[in-house]
Amino acid sequence: MDPWVRFTAQSQGRERVFRAAQYASALLAYSLQKSGTSPELVILVKQLEAHLSLGRKLFRLGNSAESLEAAKRAIHLSDLVLRFCITVSHLNRAMYFGCDNLLWAGKVGLVPSLDQDKWSQRSFRYYLFALIMNLSRDAYEISVLGEREARCQGKAGTEAGGGGDGAAGAALAGRARARLCLLCRVLRSNPPLLLDVLKNCCDLFIPLDRLGLLKTSPGVVAFCGLSSSILSILTICQPWLKLKP
Repeated sequence: MDPWVRFTAQSQGRERVFRAAQYASALLAYSLQKSGTSPELVILVKQLEAHLSLGRKLFRLGNSAESLEAAKRAIHLSDLVLRFCITVSHLNRAMYFGCDNLLWAGKVGLVPSLDQDKWSQRSFRYYLFALIMNLSRDAYEISVLGEREARCQGKAGTEAGGGGDGAAGAALAGRARARLCLLCRVLRSNPPLLLDVLKNCCDLFIPLDRLGLLKTSPGVVAFCGLSSSILSILTICQPWLKLKP
């Protein structure tokens, strides 16, 4: 399995480029359609998007094996919360890639009887749960780093005293501002964590829209997909920006 995992890892950069091009095409098609451009040009751009999507799926063949290997590594992490979030995320990604590979086989005619709508919905459910686990891991990392930052600055547990509703309201607003400033400091001092939060938040709109849980527009989905793709390419080009473990 190791040679196949190494091969799929080398394909990740190309898949990310295809993904960025696919969502850029989708955003262009949406913009052309809204601006009243000729339908023929819109159809041409949408066909380009469909071809790029199919090409992406080819690059992702076998990614399930890589996700399973990552889950096997994550299960040995000493931190219980990280172990749970990362392992479950990789397992859901493995299932998502498996569904995606099956959809590719259906689109190219290898499995002509495949119910593509059903398997597409199933794949997006796995994708959504993987993203929820990723964001839970991000929230945990922020919480741990925030507590550490507060202890270093001697601000942990400081409370503003006072009597009356006005003083209580001012104290509450002060604590909210302090927490917001602490969050900004944590994210500013940890670029990998910041990029991971932004990437996961952008990606979250895609399955939410596809599953009908949060209807937006094709333009919003395309913009979010393009943004997360660019962030992913950045982490591949600059490995120190990838959140570890």
